[in-house]
Amino acid sequence: MSDSGATFRSLKHRNAQLFFFGLMISNVGSWMQLTATSVLLYELTGDATTLGVNAAAQFLPMLLLGIWAGAIADRVNRRRLTMITQAGMALQAFLLAGMVLIGNVNAPAVYLLSLFLGVVSAIDNPARRGLVIELVEKDDISNAMSLNTAVMTGSRIFGPALAALLIGPLGPGWLFFGNGVSFAALIGSIAAIDERKLYRTPPAPPGGTPVRDAFRYVRGHSELFPVFITFSVVATFAFNYNVSLPKLADQRWDSPDAYGWLLAAVSFGSLLGALVGARQHTLTYKWFTLAGVMLAVGNISMAWAPNLPLAFIAALPLGAGGAAFVAASNSISQYDAPPDMRSRMLALVAVAFLGSTPIGGPITGWVADHVSVEWSLGYGGVITFGCMAWLAFRTDVVK
Repeated sequence: MSDSGATFRSLKHRNAQLFFFGLMISNVGSWMQLTATSVLLYELTGDATTLGVNAAAQFLPMLLLGIWAGAIADRVNRRRLTMITQAGMALQAFLLAGMVLIGNVNAPAVYLLSLFLGVVSAIDNPARRGLVIELVEKDDISNAMSLNTAVMTGSRIFGPALAALLIGPLGPGWLFFGNGVSFAALIGSIAAIDERKLYRTPPAPPGGTPVRDAFRYVRGHSELFPVFITFSVVATFAFNYNVSLPKLADQRWDSPDAYGWLLAAVSFGSLLGALVGARQHTLTYKWFTLAGVMLAVGNISMAWAPNLPLAFIAALPLGAGGAAFVAASNSISQYDAPPDMRSRMLALVAVAFLGSTPIGGPITGWVADHVSVEWSLGYGGVITFGCMAWLAFRTDVVK
């Protein structure tokens, strides 16, 4: 098989083609909205703490509800549930657009709608990613998860860039409206999936203790448990560039309009990291560790980049390391998991990655406003280096 064939082997399944096409379009809109929301809040308040509070509002539901949502996704039709949650996310975008377009916008109202989005997203995440696993046969699960990361991160190239181009002439309200429309692509793609060709996993039985079962499984796994602890700590402190970058662009590089382009550069690096991961037959614990080291280097290099061109260069390892790190975590969580526990495993990873934002986001904003804007990005790199060093000494994990 050629390199390109190995990288995109999941796309031999028509259901995967449909899903990833719709996901790309929808997530371009989502990242356009996320970028516009950060710009809107920074213009309303002028401080990074506000961005951290909004991140907390959006991702707190994942921390509180994520694993329970994974238990639900293990028991229901994931395709049907994903269509419902995507419609809910579209509704949030239209409500936010309406509030801005009629000129009645303030930070608390944005927080409230971000909280609503967070609740829907917490339910959507394990259902949608569990659906990805059902699109392909077992040997292609690792590839499908890496391609899912590639599509998610690839859309981050175009979404922030579109926001940077359009927010001036159109304003944030119309960008939010455009995001609402973009959900039709994914909902339509999922509706067109041939259910007869899905590789369905058996539903978890009713009753029992599904959440505690998932925690017991991870805690009793000698290799997965330390990786999960490492991932949780790194995800909390090293992925908060949406909080750091607006103020870094403004104060360190004197280019406030560069935020969207910097985020796009990070996303381009993420796409490269995800595609390299997709070429691998499996993503190992060693791959996970090396990706973490690259992420740390990117955080520190970008934080203290002396000028904007060097910041764009540092954005590449920041994005590539982050994407490879997340893709490896998702794949590792699926290697040995029982089929009826896969959504719960994905939910645990999502809780660690997204659910940690209510903790890391406000801390990062506080560091930017009260310590230094450079350390608001760089401290995550230092913590990541420490975590990778601890994991590297565990010879039973790094193989």
